[in-house]
Amino acid sequence: MLGRKKYAFGNPPWYIRDERFVIKRKDFVPAYIRLREEGKWKIQEKVERAIESLRNCKVCPRNCQIDRFVKVGVCRVGRYARVSSAFPHFGEEDCLRGLNGSGTIFFAFCNLRCVFCQNFDISWKGEDGIEVSPQDLARIMIRLQEIGCHNINLVTPEHVVPQILEALLFAIEMGLKIPIVYNTSAYDSEESIELMDGIVDIYMPDFKIWDSELSWKYLGVRDYPDVARRIIKKMYEQVGDLKFDENGLALRGLLVRHLVMPANIAGTDKIVKFIAYEISPHTYINIMDQYYPAGLVALRPKNYPELMRRISSDEYEQAIRWAQEAGLYRFDVRWLHYF
Repeated sequence: MLGRKKYAFGNPPWYIRDERFVIKRKDFVPAYIRLREEGKWKIQEKVERAIESLRNCKVCPRNCQIDRFVKVGVCRVGRYARVSSAFPHFGEEDCLRGLNGSGTIFFAFCNLRCVFCQNFDISWKGEDGIEVSPQDLARIMIRLQEIGCHNINLVTPEHVVPQILEALLFAIEMGLKIPIVYNTSAYDSEESIELMDGIVDIYMPDFKIWDSELSWKYLGVRDYPDVARRIIKKMYEQVGDLKFDENGLALRGLLVRHLVMPANIAGTDKIVKFIAYEISPHTYINIMDQYYPAGLVALRPKNYPELMRRISSDEYEQAIRWAQEAGLYRFDVRWLHYF
């Protein structure tokens, strides 16, 4: 199988083996399969409602109200999704990549304008983005499953929820049966997350920035912090704390990512308190240290001097302390190893 010559299991953290957070693989059924078993019409209704919403688009919080059957929205995507790449990703969290990789589908463009975007070519420029029919998108999902990927990882899906749902209807009929990961900035509309209820197994939102004025400066929208808080709560209500199978592969629940930024521009101390106090102290969180000057920051360094450096080890350690002091304890760590 893919990857078995590159990776070996180490010793997963104790909380991955904690019975409270384990679902036996034989007992797991993806959410969309359960919904399909309740009646195909339930998914069909979601698809019809979602596709119709493209005519006066409010798919994401920008509410551009553009008829995407006729022209592209603010997200620069029209009736059909655009896919930049799809492949087994071995750079994701261990509980997603396992031995065979996470089946990532990178959608072109984005509804945010993060000046430090580390996927600038895809999210800003839409490079290599190819328009795909729902049937073609379904075939991509099936291909990733056939080569052994542990899940379908939808990267930057906020602006193409209707297209994903439409494709999923075909993918289910083609035999899709692995978990779906919704890998998002958390700048999603409530309607989209409602449509994804009963479809998504694993929600993986970023929580980027706490302060609305800094959000305007660095993300291009003022309401991001309010939207993210509201949407992450709704995600948790749907799927709960992250649970794994016996081998430590994630099956269902919430996994939050947070990128630590220089001089605590992101407001890490406030974000981790929100997650612990208003979501769950059992939230599985990946506090990331890989910030580097990218996107517009790298292209226009004089405009963002405060972002023109990596974070220090002290800044990262402080972020972990803030999270621990807030009561969080399920931190993502690497436990798969090269050999």
